[in-house]
Formats: sequence, C-alpha cells, structure tokens
Amino acid sequence: MSKVFEMDHPLIQHKLSLLRSVETSSKDFRELTEEIAMLMGYEVTRDLPLEEVEVQTPICAMKAKMIAGKKLGIVPVLRAGLGMVEGFLRLVPTARVGHIGVYRDPETFKPVEYYCKLPADIGERELIVLDPMLATGGSAAAAIDFIKERGGKNIKMVCMIAAPEGIKAVQEAHPDVDIFVGCIDECLNDHAYIVPGLGDAGDRLFGTK
Repeated sequence: MSKVFEMDHPLIQHKLSLLRSVETSSKDFRELTEEIAMLMGYEVTRDLPLEEVEVQTPICAMKAKMIAGKKLGIVPVLRAGLGMVEGFLRLVPTARVGHIGVYRDPETFKPVEYYCKLPADIGERELIVLDPMLATGGSAAAAIDFIKERGGKNIKMVCMIAAPEGIKAVQEAHPDVDIFVGCIDECLNDHAYIVPGLGDAGDRLFGTK
C-alpha cells in the first residue's frame, strides 16, 4: 500500500487556516494556495537523487551536490490544480507541465476525461499530480489512470486537504502512488464536500460559483 504523508509544518498549517476562512478573498486564496504548494514542494521533492559536481567559488574549486537523473513533470488536475502549479515551478522551474481535465458523468457518476496533454517523455519523468482537494478520490484516481495509460510510471499525488474516503479510494486504485497532504480532515458530507474543508477550491480560486 502507498504511503500517506501529512505535513505538520507550522507555516503550512497557519496558511491552511487562512485558506479555509470564508472571509478570504479570491486574490488572497490564490496567493495562499501558491505559497502552500511551494512549502509542500520541499517535502515532496525530498528524495530527489543528488550527484557530486565540481564548482568554482570565488575562493577555490570544490565538490558540491546538484540534483541528478530524474526529470520532473507537474500535472495539475483542471481546474483547481492550476492554483498549485506556480508554487512548484518556483522550486523547480525546469519541470515540464502537463494538464488533465476530468468531470463526473451525471448519469453514470464515472469520471470522464475531457482534456489530457502530457510531456512526450512522460515515462522518463517523476510526475507530481496536483489537486488542492482530495474528496471522493474518483477524479484523482481517474487522472492517475490516464497518466499510466500514456506511459507514466513514477507518480506522486499532492493535495492541500483530503478526506479519509478519498485517500482510501486512491490507495486502493493506485497502491504504488504516495500521497502528500497538508491536512487530513474529518469526512465527506452528503454532497461529497470535505468537512470542515474550505468549500469549492476552483470557485474560490477563480471567483466563480
């Protein structure tokens, strides 16, 4: 079974509390989402391999360490995942960015892909799937399905807030995908919203209803 990492860093927890507030404007919500994503990115990329290189400082030559091997790909799930992209790109500006659009069929309730554009060398990259909210887990699991169907292998899931139900669904569908979460909330309500959650992340990011 995959691992779940709940991040208890004080800055992440502080900013998540601000993010949850109904008083937070769309502008502040976007800025907080980007900041939280960047802070989470430090932990998500902790296991990137390093190699020793020679660097010339103003004083002398030295052996230093730089990231080696794995190339990164960032894949936001549309549309709310877009809010997390810049935070990760600030840390790893050379990462390639793919996009996946998924909606739930109102009759079958099954996830349907409506857009998918991924790096051509997806099989050679470590992929980080971004979605602020992990509620039922259906869309996240489907997005990972679509990535694997196109050759993606090394995948991590990153969410700011998750429900236990969503974590369980992704783990059962993709036991090889580790999940990084800012906070695990209580449960889902009758409308499949995370409780206490923060409402609809996409609407709050973009000022829609």
